[in-house]
Amino acid sequence: MASDAELGDLARQVGQGLKSRGWRLALAESCTGGWLGKLVTDVAGSSAWFERGLITYSNEAKQQLLGVTAAALSRSGAVSAEVAEAMAQGALASSAANLALAVTGIAGPDGGTADKPVGLVWFALAVKRGGSETLSRQFDGDRDAVRRQAAQTGLNLILAATRTAIRGS
Repeated sequence: MASDAELGDLARQVGQGLKSRGWRLALAESCTGGWLGKLVTDVAGSSAWFERGLITYSNEAKQQLLGVTAAALSRSGAVSAEVAEAMAQGALASSAANLALAVTGIAGPDGGTADKPVGLVWFALAVKRGGSETLSRQFDGDRDAVRRQAAQTGLNLILAATRTAIRGS
């Protein structure tokens, strides 16, 4: 698990990667509650590459701000590939960003089920006029540990996308 200093270094690398591609970033966060937005805006000059961040913790916020459908939420649940992808696509559609990352998960200590245990986090990356990718991770630890690991994974996904573009970008 990354320290605060390591997360800061990673956020700086993300900024350099986005800036080198001429891309701007949008974030759609649920379980991380704005932690990714805080990390990227801690980087001086982030206004050159960070477009916006949306904290859509409730299902209603996901629907109203990101266009996630009630049907997707009912069918798959908020913690799912389908909803993560809809969140990322919604962040792109409502912004001038080139790349969006969405994060939705169960940080705990309660809320988990047999199918969706505490620590399950779904991520989605989407590129404007391009493709998208989703993946899940199962993190261990308490609420803070799950959220910290999710923020670290999110930054790593963004950094990787700046190095090898998602199909169609």
